[in-house]
Amino acid sequence: MAGQATAEEVPKDAEGKVIPGFEKGQTDPDAAKEWQPFSDRKIRVGIAGCGLCSFGAQFGFQNHPNVEVVAVSDLIPSRCAELAKACGCEKSYPSCEEMIEDDRIEAVFIATDAPSHARFAIAALKHGKHVASAVPAVFGSLEDADLLFEAVKKSGLKYMMFETSYFHSELYTWRQQYLAGALGEIIYSEGEYFHFFGTPLGGYNPKTKNVDTDGWRKGLPPQWYPTHSNAYQIGITGGSLTEVSCMGMPSTVPHLRPENNDYKNPFGSEIALFRTSEGGMSRMAVTWDIQTNGGERGRIYGQKNDKVAVDTGKPPLPAGVAGGGHGGSHGYLMSEFVDAILRDRKPWVDVAQSLNMTVAGIVAHQSALKDGELLKIPQYKL
Repeated sequence: MAGQATAEEVPKDAEGKVIPGFEKGQTDPDAAKEWQPFSDRKIRVGIAGCGLCSFGAQFGFQNHPNVEVVAVSDLIPSRCAELAKACGCEKSYPSCEEMIEDDRIEAVFIATDAPSHARFAIAALKHGKHVASAVPAVFGSLEDADLLFEAVKKSGLKYMMFETSYFHSELYTWRQQYLAGALGEIIYSEGEYFHFFGTPLGGYNPKTKNVDTDGWRKGLPPQWYPTHSNAYQIGITGGSLTEVSCMGMPSTVPHLRPENNDYKNPFGSEIALFRTSEGGMSRMAVTWDIQTNGGERGRIYGQKNDKVAVDTGKPPLPAGVAGGGHGGSHGYLMSEFVDAILRDRKPWVDVAQSLNMTVAGIVAHQSALKDGELLKIPQYKL
């Protein structure tokens, strides 16, 4: 099992290696100079999920001047105590379900096992709470995607998925250039999420309700975790992926083989070719089998490459809020969610973009199981 880590530490696996994505990104030393408080109101937040790396605390809610973390939850008592300490919070709950019923809480951050994201998000929205969720928005279920979309629309509340690639410097720069018209229509994009699972990462297992090496990640269909790569199209254009042909390759890692995983998933790598809503094409790759060059990255190619003066600097952060892990994205995602609530505006990674990123991967896996059959992808638009 991986060792525990507080919010200030770099989380590591059982072999002492930094868990991919949690390397501390560079923080602009001047990021706080331009930040101006919009309100003196403090949003009362509940955080669900400590995980392997005090994950619920990694995004810095506890450091934002407009946030009060009033409660935390985790199913494992020791981890719940760790999360409470990291967030500077005295109140804790043994489950997310119980925390959601706390009427003091205005917004929740769901950092639990991925199979529980949609269920907890829908429950929180029904209890009148804004929701931020770790990725993916839903877990392999098109039905859950529709239910989440309807729950957000019916509630009128804010929902944001914390897709870390959105605040990678390259993606953020390309988005600003695209919005300024410098790239024209996007002809082709690529996204890659490579995370080697040669050693079981461990984690919570919803089936056994224990924390062990057979956690929810073991044998996970790669394209069920597609948002780190799909962001390199959707995060830049705000569009969607409309149809897909995907090929899969059997895993080379014994413990990921279909006979050894609960998903009966045969693939350790899935490479998808998508048609985009702009009429272009995207190649999105997710694999658990590549041992080198891990990480989240992408490329984008437009009809033109005009030299347009564009401000590509990221928004300022409050003093004490760091960019954090996953390419220095954590603090920016949290701050975007808080600002959307305070200003009563749509967050950047809204429910439509979140589901368009997630559902495209679910259908891609279906295509891989059908030897690359071209399939239509459900579309979400607010």
